[in-house]
Amino acid sequence: MYDREKMKEGKATLEIGKKKIKLDILKGTEGELGIDISQLRAKTKLITVDEGYCNTGSCISDITFINGEKGILRHRGYGIEALAENCRFVEVAYLIIYGELPTPKQAQNFSLLLEKHSDLHSSLINHFEGFPPDAPPMAIMSAMLNATMCLHKELLNTSSKGKVFDNTAAHLISKVRTIAAWAYRKANGLTFNHPNPFLKYCENFLHMMFSMPYNEYVVHPDVEKALNLFLILHADHEQNCSTSSVRLVGSSHTYLFSSVSAGVCALWGPLHGGANTAVIKMLTDIHKTGKKLSHYIEMAKDKDNDYRLMGFGHRVYKNFDPRARILKKQVDKMFESLQIDDPLLEIAKKLEEIALTDDYFIERKLYPNIDFYSGILLRTIGIPKEMYPVLFSIGRMPGWISNWREMLMQKHPIGRPRQIYNGPAPRDFPIDKMNK
Repeated sequence: MYDREKMKEGKATLEIGKKKIKLDILKGTEGELGIDISQLRAKTKLITVDEGYCNTGSCISDITFINGEKGILRHRGYGIEALAENCRFVEVAYLIIYGELPTPKQAQNFSLLLEKHSDLHSSLINHFEGFPPDAPPMAIMSAMLNATMCLHKELLNTSSKGKVFDNTAAHLISKVRTIAAWAYRKANGLTFNHPNPFLKYCENFLHMMFSMPYNEYVVHPDVEKALNLFLILHADHEQNCSTSSVRLVGSSHTYLFSSVSAGVCALWGPLHGGANTAVIKMLTDIHKTGKKLSHYIEMAKDKDNDYRLMGFGHRVYKNFDPRARILKKQVDKMFESLQIDDPLLEIAKKLEEIALTDDYFIERKLYPNIDFYSGILLRTIGIPKEMYPVLFSIGRMPGWISNWREMLMQKHPIGRPRQIYNGPAPRDFPIDKMNK
């Protein structure tokens, strides 16, 4: 919990005509400054207009810090580089949700709790059967999260602490893998694989995805490492579209599963969770045409051409995306160890080389971002592109859970944005016309 009084760092003055209003300036632990306008409407009857909330701090959070200019990402004070190097996804999930890295005993207990809640209720098989084979996996994910909650009445709670919360969070982090894997199996006409309690988190997911009768899927160590990294690097990313959706929905004190289901729907959009899918589509299109890469580079540079190279630059990072640096190393390692022969991957490597050496991209800081490498990584593992946002949602689950929990613990009011009305002015109802 934060102390607003201790965060005060002077005043800002707002002039409205001849009237001057003093507003508190708040300072975060990383030196970020924000003008507190929470009493603005009460004092002035005015609101601020900020479409997309791009200049609005919707909360004061202890979870994640981003400095886009310097390329910094930290969770609970720990740099993403250290977490990626030293932790597994389950340990990072614990850190993000509970605020501290787990002790060996806490890590063991958390893993046992995930193992306990990994399987799905038997009646959910019928729910999966109700979806057509070509149903979008993200639609299945969102629907099945709410269906799962209905079959476990203990999940119908809004507790943010204690064993009740611990069990709810573990249900969600563990079952989301099973739901995702079964959505894939359903789309491919395959029987469902149940979780294997002897496998680690990522190994278990790949087993449920790819194991066949009498042919257990054997996970290559570099693949398991790559998937762990993918999930770690997507675990939280401050107040993005889907996380803000989870907080807004949760502010009505609805259940965790329902709030996270809203996050899945927000993530589904191509401007959010679909960016790495767009990268693979771009590489596929380039390969099909057979044209030289210089052709696409020149189109991207042409200010009169709408063509964009997907996976370059980032809305938040004005420097190299720190997650991209980490993922690039693992992608390179996988290429070498698995000896992948894929024309799309060769195109990707050549595009990367151009972007990192071409003055046009360097001057504009259009570096390859995490979506560029994550799409390649998932393709290398064998994940079909319609499943990419689903994998993203598995990784983002700790961030959604911790933001929902933090919002309740801080006793946030229900979200209720304002607006500036710009429709028709008052007008008479056309009674004569309606009676004709």
